[in-house]
Amino acid sequence: MDRITAARVFVSIAERGSMIAAADALDMSRAMVTRYLAEMEEWAGARLLHRSTRRLSLTDAGDLTLARCRRMLELADDMAVSAGVDADTPGGLLRITCSQALAQAELLGAISEYLKRYPRTAVDLQMSNRAVNLIEERIDLALRVTNTLEPNLVARQLGVCDSVVCAAPSYLDQHGTPQLPQDLAAHNCLTYTYFGKSLWQFTDADGAALSVPVSGNLSANEDFIVLKAAEQGGGIALQPLYSAGPLIRAGKLVALLPGYTPLSMGIYGIYTSRQYMSPALRAMLDLLLTWFGSERQSQHRRGLS
Repeated sequence: MDRITAARVFVSIAERGSMIAAADALDMSRAMVTRYLAEMEEWAGARLLHRSTRRLSLTDAGDLTLARCRRMLELADDMAVSAGVDADTPGGLLRITCSQALAQAELLGAISEYLKRYPRTAVDLQMSNRAVNLIEERIDLALRVTNTLEPNLVARQLGVCDSVVCAAPSYLDQHGTPQLPQDLAAHNCLTYTYFGKSLWQFTDADGAALSVPVSGNLSANEDFIVLKAAEQGGGIALQPLYSAGPLIRAGKLVALLPGYTPLSMGIYGIYTSRQYMSPALRAMLDLLLTWFGSERQSQHRRGLS
């Protein structure tokens, strides 16, 4: 638990009399404020606030804890001042989580560049598709590819994830090549468990949107598995361009439906607070914003032409 941040959250709640006001002041999600308060009460071993429908008020233990938190924050601020120039230099351990596919295709390269640029830093990369509790699991940054972020998250869009419908030449030789999105209904489509509930969405050359329900004999909660199954001739897959692009360029997969563009998704960095962000995290977000930028996406697209 980040006790300094928890102390700042508690002081802000006490001074403003509202968790919503504290969240706004700290530029932090309301869910994170609630979690930090719960962690602070667990640390103090006592209930710190009386909660009513109109306003929050401090308990006796809350009064005592507030005074201690203010003293702790004064010391923390003095430490930051005494650190001088080095206070803004990225350093220390950064814990990141993302999917295996995103890590292998893109993030490992970005992390390598980050570590070269900032030799005082270290990265602990945890690969998972589930939505983790950043505070409980001590995660600094979660990367997610989605169009449906929860509204209470603190997030920064880092880029856009374009996708491509693809299949192995061996599958197409045996089953034929779909010419229209509607033709996918007659094919074995390999699906990602969390991606659109087996409803693939496209826009045509005129910008009209259409949705196509698909089905097949394999689904998985990791799109890397779906990609490998498609490469081995198991069926047709809808895959991120950053994952499928190298296999398409190598001739192991064929890009399908050239007149139709699959729905793009956002690549987001999720973290606990914008205001109390370490230099290491800020530097990583800035690097990733460039890494996932429009020029890199253009390179992926050019690789298919």
